[in-house]
Amino acid sequence: MEKDFTLLMARDQAMIEEHLANVFRGETHYADLQEAMEYSLLAGGKRIRPVLTLETCRMCGGNLQSALPFACGVEMIHTYSLIHDDLPAMDNDDLRRGRPTNHVVYGEATAILAGDGLLTAAFEQLAGAELPPDRVAAAVSCLSRMAGPAGMVGGQALDMAGEGHALTREELELLQSLKTGALITAAAQLGGIAAGAGPEELEKIRRYAQALGRAFQVRDDMLDVISSEQELGKPVGSDRANEKSTFVTALGLDGCEALVERLTQEAIDALEGFERPEFHIWLARKMACRTK
Repeated sequence: MEKDFTLLMARDQAMIEEHLANVFRGETHYADLQEAMEYSLLAGGKRIRPVLTLETCRMCGGNLQSALPFACGVEMIHTYSLIHDDLPAMDNDDLRRGRPTNHVVYGEATAILAGDGLLTAAFEQLAGAELPPDRVAAAVSCLSRMAGPAGMVGGQALDMAGEGHALTREELELLQSLKTGALITAAAQLGGIAAGAGPEELEKIRRYAQALGRAFQVRDDMLDVISSEQELGKPVGSDRANEKSTFVTALGLDGCEALVERLTQEAIDALEGFERPEFHIWLARKMACRTK
């Protein structure tokens, strides 16, 4: 069973990589902007968010090819957020996915523009999906809200404002539900939207993804303490260096482990009623024990 899901994920990742490699093919190149965008967009990674879009579409009985523009739009948003997050004005990181960060290679100005370009091009991807107009409109509405000031960007603002301050657990959970959880939730819901899922199914998907996103972030905070730069492909200990409150500082490693287990079970429980939730269950358990 493990092998089957690993192969399924690898097939999804291959589809995503192929599509992303063609996003800017044939486009006019201005200075080194497209090169900078592709430098980060095609740098690999787990592609959890777009895989979640495709597999949620499959779980809801939809066609994966039709959901591919939604999936890749989500990954473009995620990549832009990483480029901006690494900037000196934000986390000031110089390593991402085992390579120098975008601003280290291309300079801060081009890195900012590369992020801007990926953000706007992501919605071009959604708009071009070969799906009924109402589904495309619903997808644009979902992603723009989850990626904007009411979602991911709002979470980043709270993250920056919280540097050097001890946050309560409630403040920390709000911050991370926006900064990390919102885009994971959008990724899953876009898969449901692409498949034409109804309100009840979309609500179950939302609850699954929110619990998954929270568990993902808690585990991420743990890895910043217990992992190595070689395993993660990015600096470790940066949260501590930037005086950021994390789930580890709030709960300790043992408390985090227990919380990840509880949230993973919440995610699995939310899938009750779906006919084919096996991949999502496997993914939740896989993310709970990931080492990078």
